[in-house]
Amino acid sequence: MRTALLRLAVVVGLLAPSVASSQAAPTCAVPRARTDSQVDTYFGTSVRDPYRWLENADAADTKAWVEAENCVTFAYFARIPERARILERLTKLWNYERFGVPGRQGGTYVFTRNDGLQNQSVYYWQRSLQTESKVLIDPNALSTDGTVALTTWDVSDNGRYFGYGTAAAGSDWNELHVRAIAAGRDLPDLLRWVKFSGLSWTHDNAGFYYSRFPTPAGNVLQAVVKNQMLYYHRLGTAQSADRLVYQRPDHPDWGFGGGVTDDGRYLIIGVSLGTDSRNRVYYLDLGTPRRPRITGRVIRLLDNFDARYDFVGNRGPVFYFQTNLDAPRGRLIAIDTRRPARRDWKEIVPQTDQVLNSVTLVGGRFVADYLLDAHSRLAVFTEEGRPVADVALPGIGTVGGVSGRADSPEMFYSFTSFLYPTTIFRYDVATGAATVWKAPHLDFDPSRYETEQLFYHSKDGTRVPMFLIHRRGLARDSANPVLLTAYGGFDISNLPYFSVANAVWLEMGGALALANLRGGGEYGEEWHQAGMHERKQNVFDDFIAAGEYLVDQGYTRPSKLAIEGASNGGLLIGAVENQRPDLFGATLPAVGVMDMLRFHRFTIGWAWVTEYGSSDSASQFSYLYAYSPLHNIRPGTHYPPTLVTTADHDDRVVPGHSFKYAAALQAAQGDSAPILIRVETRAGHGGGMPVSKQIELVTDEWAFLVKNLGMTLPSP
Repeated sequence: MRTALLRLAVVVGLLAPSVASSQAAPTCAVPRARTDSQVDTYFGTSVRDPYRWLENADAADTKAWVEAENCVTFAYFARIPERARILERLTKLWNYERFGVPGRQGGTYVFTRNDGLQNQSVYYWQRSLQTESKVLIDPNALSTDGTVALTTWDVSDNGRYFGYGTAAAGSDWNELHVRAIAAGRDLPDLLRWVKFSGLSWTHDNAGFYYSRFPTPAGNVLQAVVKNQMLYYHRLGTAQSADRLVYQRPDHPDWGFGGGVTDDGRYLIIGVSLGTDSRNRVYYLDLGTPRRPRITGRVIRLLDNFDARYDFVGNRGPVFYFQTNLDAPRGRLIAIDTRRPARRDWKEIVPQTDQVLNSVTLVGGRFVADYLLDAHSRLAVFTEEGRPVADVALPGIGTVGGVSGRADSPEMFYSFTSFLYPTTIFRYDVATGAATVWKAPHLDFDPSRYETEQLFYHSKDGTRVPMFLIHRRGLARDSANPVLLTAYGGFDISNLPYFSVANAVWLEMGGALALANLRGGGEYGEEWHQAGMHERKQNVFDDFIAAGEYLVDQGYTRPSKLAIEGASNGGLLIGAVENQRPDLFGATLPAVGVMDMLRFHRFTIGWAWVTEYGSSDSASQFSYLYAYSPLHNIRPGTHYPPTLVTTADHDDRVVPGHSFKYAAALQAAQGDSAPILIRVETRAGHGGGMPVSKQIELVTDEWAFLVKNLGMTLPSP
């Protein structure tokens, strides 16, 4: 799934997209996937699975099928004359300097910078904002094709060491390394079988905590992963010598993440169950920060899985948590660990009519990021909960990456919107002064476009917000190509953001719509739960209603309405394409969860049972089977033009989902509209994808829409 959630062996011999798209179109035969007689029985219901063989990415027949499909797909792209122009514009516009939000630890600032077309952003460091920055590590030097990306990182308290994780070819598997900052070289330390983990240094600078899984058996990109364990690694020692801090073999589905508090006194242990937003919180008193006890008795502070508890910070033994306990839109509480009974908890910032998205403790102030109708508001409170000020924002958009420390008034954050490229701000919580730290400059004129926030009603009358971005003076003549996107799941809020891909889409004459469906977090936990389990159909109804609204209001018509979504959003696209194929002119389902009966049998898929349910349950099987994209394709249906996209290294939503879905849709198609699948090589679920591959992918998607929506590109 995407980054707020639980983040195939290499398919050799595939036709690489970056090569195929630049050559003359080859002659390819459309493959006809064989069908097998596989039948499974679920609680008396027989379910055919004729493409089960496509789940095995290592099999020779799967490789041959993928190679043939890619040949057809890239030959199709090569015949679209507008593709070259789209590629040229995307490449030009993508080539601008951009920065990440800096973090300060151990007296060292660390931030990322990309000079434009670098496949991976480079990490820089500096001791103060007045000194010249230096390259800390350049991920582009870690591989020849730019497919090794940095993931997690942390700086030691003395500012000497940079612990960091790398992921190859988009995999969720990480390797952890340590770099001596001043020397600019790595130490011998190497930790493997790390997934869904950060790292956190003890204040003696001798080592760090991290989480790992047992060494997997079999195919490491498809094997189910359970029994996560929390370890401590001491610098200069082998991983085999790492000390086990906490594990729960009696609960193999539980996950653990450890973080040392800013004062170095405590190890906070977050305990998760799949992707359920409810969690537990344990802690370990490390004693003297400069001579910590690495292991010891773990205290179960919050041990009920009754709500979400996000650790914000501490003042000695008093811990602050953002929680939705008795507050579905969130509140801030304090728990004195010397008197941890619930009757002694203190409410610092109560729930409001806005969603409390995050809280950061900065310089003796709480900085609260709220959501108001799916856009950000940033407010500052004293430690007692008294309102101090709102941070002025440039407009309706999204705050991200709030970064600061309890012992300093300095804070950084990013702001972005559909027409406002991501800009980094520095803020002083003591004075209220905000300044731009880094602002991008690119060849795009946002004044030609405007953003509307619309509200429409879903099938059951629920009011749903939607952003619509388009050129100024747009005529409601039903002739506009519109791309509608959404996510709708896992308590993830779909907020305004700037992207080069969307900017080019606008320049091409398209309009962009983003719907904030139930299942997300835009209106708190109640909004999330309204799109979970047996209520998942609400998400599809919300999306279909968004498309109908755009048509009814004259913004577009079905033949000009395209839809796209990725991961859980790919599931969304697959489901609504089955339910309303007449409503859409083209569809782009990406890395989707398409087989709702078997998703939990691969990698981390079992973790999504808390969101979706499981076909192992009779009651849950019935509603999963009712909407599963793979199982609701109807032969002879006139499906709209469809471009399925996935990647060979996706070990989160394994590509077998998209393989089986594409094969079934191709066999069922009742007219001549194309059903294509594009399989990226040396890429995963999307995280860490090199810029070059991102540009190629978007180029192919926009070219597909140009051809199938009948678009004419404006003159340059």
